[in-house]
Amino acid sequence: MCGLTQSDSSALRVNGIWALMNMAFQADQKLKGEIVRALGTEQLFRLLSDPDTNVLMKTLGLLRNLLSTRPHIDQIMSSHGKQIMQAVTLILEGEHSIEVKEQTLCILANIADGNTAKELIMTNDDILQKIKYYMGHSNVKLQLAATFCISNLIWNEEDNEADAMTGCQERQDKLRELGIVDILHKLTQALDPNLCERCDTHVRAHYVVG
Repeated sequence: MCGLTQSDSSALRVNGIWALMNMAFQADQKLKGEIVRALGTEQLFRLLSDPDTNVLMKTLGLLRNLLSTRPHIDQIMSSHGKQIMQAVTLILEGEHSIEVKEQTLCILANIADGNTAKELIMTNDDILQKIKYYMGHSNVKLQLAATFCISNLIWNEEDNEADAMTGCQERQDKLRELGIVDILHKLTQALDPNLCERCDTHVRAHYVVG
């Protein structure tokens, strides 16, 4: 399967990465590690810049499946966080379809759900500005995905409740400084009912006061 991802045929590359994506779905940490090692990080990031949209979408799907459940997210991001954040940045800056950018924002939302991985976003002002931009995008799918990122950044179920509240408040303060919390409040009045409901839920659940 990994060999197929290096094929000159885009159809074979799609099939190879699709199989790996399905294998990674709800897999344990050991299997996910084996997938990353077998594919190789260089090849994984090469596929994230593949000119074929189908290959790119399946690769994003693989990455999203790898970055699921907090221990897995934190482990993978501790090893490959810099490269993943660079790849995400390039995709969000590039001329890609709504679907590609939505999937990329969903990956960011998964990263934001990690205990330690979320700091890779909170310490990256460029990424935070991109999330802010997509919260105000004309496409509702991108707005929803971006607000999901913010929801995961705001709150975290850490072991120590006091530490969790301190970290939560610090993140809220930074997001407020960047104007992101104001946008979240404005979106509670959005015309799209799903977006409106999600933002209202986030505001109420996380005690974000404008």
